[in-house]
Amino acid sequence: MPPSPFGTQTSYNKWVDSEGIDVVTGYHLEDVYALPLKPWKRKGGLGIFINLEGGGETNDAYVCEIPSGGTLLPQRHLFEELIFILDGRGSTSVWNEGKPKQTFEWQRGSLFSIPLNAWHQHFNAQGKKTARYLAVTTAPTVINLFHNHEFVFNNPFIFDDRFNSERDYFSGQGKNHPGRVWETNFIRDVRSFELQEWAARGAGGKNVYFELANNTLCSHISEFPVGTYKKAHRHGPGAHVTILSGKGYTLMWKEGNPIQKYDWHEGSIVVPPNQWFHQHFNTGKMPARYLALRWEGLKFRTGLKTELCEVSIKEGGDQIEYEDEDPVVRKMFEEELAKEGIESKMPPVIRKSG
Repeated sequence: MPPSPFGTQTSYNKWVDSEGIDVVTGYHLEDVYALPLKPWKRKGGLGIFINLEGGGETNDAYVCEIPSGGTLLPQRHLFEELIFILDGRGSTSVWNEGKPKQTFEWQRGSLFSIPLNAWHQHFNAQGKKTARYLAVTTAPTVINLFHNHEFVFNNPFIFDDRFNSERDYFSGQGKNHPGRVWETNFIRDVRSFELQEWAARGAGGKNVYFELANNTLCSHISEFPVGTYKKAHRHGPGAHVTILSGKGYTLMWKEGNPIQKYDWHEGSIVVPPNQWFHQHFNTGKMPARYLALRWEGLKFRTGLKTELCEVSIKEGGDQIEYEDEDPVVRKMFEEELAKEGIESKMPPVIRKSG
């Protein structure tokens, strides 16, 4: 194919450049709380983009800071957005054109989603302290598809099937579905949300899935005990695994390529690239809990076939059972635990011959 006469930048990349803030890249972010931010004119606060390799330019992330006692500018846009409050206390107003505003309060650890194309504005309730949040959005897909900023950011269409000014929309109420699924639009604190047993991924772990604002983006929380690790698996791009508590590491590798190791602690983010195997290990002295902000909810499917993540690769799925993993994985884990003075709680591996 000859060189493009139009350049190699995508429409999304050009838009990011025009926003005037920095961009974090790579495979892993060590500490989302320590990122240096710059003034963000469109938002009216400070910010930085997080475009890790694993997003595959299908979704993205950013951190935004609200000044002490201040507000951000009103926004609306045609891409979905999940918001996780990193620090601070405040409120958000959400409304459709010509309809009443719905305002709710949030705190450190809160998770919610802005309904598609609804007007919204964030407020910092603290007079002497800034507030920060992490957002994961579908902006890359939407901006690359339409490549028209007026259409994306100033479109009058109201998605009243997603949000129709319901008074209890952000109340925190929800509906429990089979399979550890909680459908809601607001979680007050994901750090203390009660989880359910998840045997399929091993390690005595627990989990819950969140369906938010009738999105295609969704999220889940997982937690696993001290001295354990989860089964390796793979899936599509864009799962922003954000560590809520604990210490450990993640192994990631493309099939047939060398394994790469990424250490983590509270505030670290790992985004496995498309169809890369990845595996999470707890080497700390407390249960490890993470929040994954990602594609492919169960209510509105996109065809990514995430159900194969719990099926063994021997049966055509995308999960590696403990007895089928490379022996170096268990050996590395036991060595890392020894450095911390922690005993392994993993059951012995019985490898099948032949």
